[in-house]
Amino acid sequence: MLTKFPKTLLFFLLFIAFVITGMQQNNPSKKEPTRIDHEHADSIVFERDNNPDVYVFMGDVIFRHDSTYMYCDSAYLYSLSNTLEAFSNVRIEQGDTLFIYGDYLVYEGNISLAKMRENVRMENNSLTLFTDNFDFDRIKNIGYFFDGGMLVDSVNELTSVYGQYSPATKLATFREKVNLQNPQFLLTSDTLVYNTVNKVANIVGPTVVESDSGIIYSDLGWYNTITDEAMLYNRSTVVSKDRTKTITADSLFYNRQTGFGEAFDNMVINDTAKKIILTGNYGYYDQVKDYAFATDSAQAIEYSQPDSMFIHADTILLHTIGVEREIKAYYGVRFYRVDLQGLCDSMQINTIDSVLCLYKNPVLWNTGYQLTGDTMHIIFNDSTLERINVLNYAFSIEEKDTTFYNQMKGKNLYAYFTAGELNLIEVQGNAESIYYPIDEDGVSFIGQNRTESSFMTIYVRNRQPVKIVWYPSPKAETLPIPDLNPEKKYLKDFVDYNYIRPKSKEDIFTKTVRKKEDIPPPRRKKKNR
Repeated sequence: MLTKFPKTLLFFLLFIAFVITGMQQNNPSKKEPTRIDHEHADSIVFERDNNPDVYVFMGDVIFRHDSTYMYCDSAYLYSLSNTLEAFSNVRIEQGDTLFIYGDYLVYEGNISLAKMRENVRMENNSLTLFTDNFDFDRIKNIGYFFDGGMLVDSVNELTSVYGQYSPATKLATFREKVNLQNPQFLLTSDTLVYNTVNKVANIVGPTVVESDSGIIYSDLGWYNTITDEAMLYNRSTVVSKDRTKTITADSLFYNRQTGFGEAFDNMVINDTAKKIILTGNYGYYDQVKDYAFATDSAQAIEYSQPDSMFIHADTILLHTIGVEREIKAYYGVRFYRVDLQGLCDSMQINTIDSVLCLYKNPVLWNTGYQLTGDTMHIIFNDSTLERINVLNYAFSIEEKDTTFYNQMKGKNLYAYFTAGELNLIEVQGNAESIYYPIDEDGVSFIGQNRTESSFMTIYVRNRQPVKIVWYPSPKAETLPIPDLNPEKKYLKDFVDYNYIRPKSKEDIFTKTVRKKEDIPPPRRKKKNR
């Protein structure tokens, strides 16, 4: 009868057996290094008395280690250390694709490490590596150079202080003073990983690509040296060939051959010649057509004068033809300049005639004046305000205090400026006005002057009317302030839009909505077809 083991003892023995088995599986005995085998030599010398460890091989010497063959004119084989020292016309062959040539070799068989020196040349398929100091680790299947080297393939020539190459992955890594020379461009970098199959340079350090097409600055991304396409990250920058335009973004796709750049997140396009900046979270730039596009928080900054203009819209386009620059902004346009603010549905700026056009119910503010209408043309003289044309349904208001407003309306309104200061206003067609003259004390209102005529002209000095002419056959009435009814204070269609006025360059991004009662009614009807 067998004695039963206590359960605790049985569990302990099983646990010990499991641990021992696991240790054996996780720590297998290392494979013993193979010996370097001699295949051929014209003569062999062995002198036991002088050095019992060394064999000397002379003439047409061939050695084999595993599947790798080594050739030379003469060699020392150190049997105890399993090391080979080879001289003159040294060659290593690994398979039928990898060949390493040099003047001197030390091969350590126990760790399968080849140290080739002087006039080293490594060939692998269509690429060749030149250096004077080259180590090849057969176990890792990686070669290293560490005192300057050059890799040449069918397209590019790469040089650096330090580098490594993997025949298995076909990837070459270069560090320190990296140069990639191509017939079309020069790439310089601190660190570069180059795919010798598809000829793609992987950028992993500060890198500059210079060519006749422009310059690329990046520290992360890739550049295809065949197609000249690049995908760049980390606020990379592309500079145009004339060095006047730059495009920068968090992520940037660029085709050097076509000059097309597509930007993602925090894009900035800067034209230093035309003095304009275009920003947005998505956009692109076509260098050949000189055409730029921005959307998603799009903004254009015109900085040709001390007072820059800041424009925001859903979409902004920038096009340059010769000396002419055209800016188009669509949907939800808001803009700010110290002396000029406004909003509209769409906008266009042409630099050749210095005209800013506002479309679809624009609102414009100039100092204390608010202008509204169907369409506006703002004319500049070297960025200085010269004239404002308000076409169709023109309406101008000037706030005197929170209750009283000077008002003008008519079919068309033209405001003229001298050195940026208003000096003349003309209202043409169905002119109506409300004007509050001020007493000699400059504070008290005398009353309200209300007029109607076909035309009206106002002469202005120091932002104050000095002369008003109504013609022909004006109708006028003057009412004392106490006799004014609320409905008499305003002309028909009066609206104070100050609540949506851009107050600063940052305020152009504030989303505003006109009150329902302040939205102008449709003024055009589509013709039936």
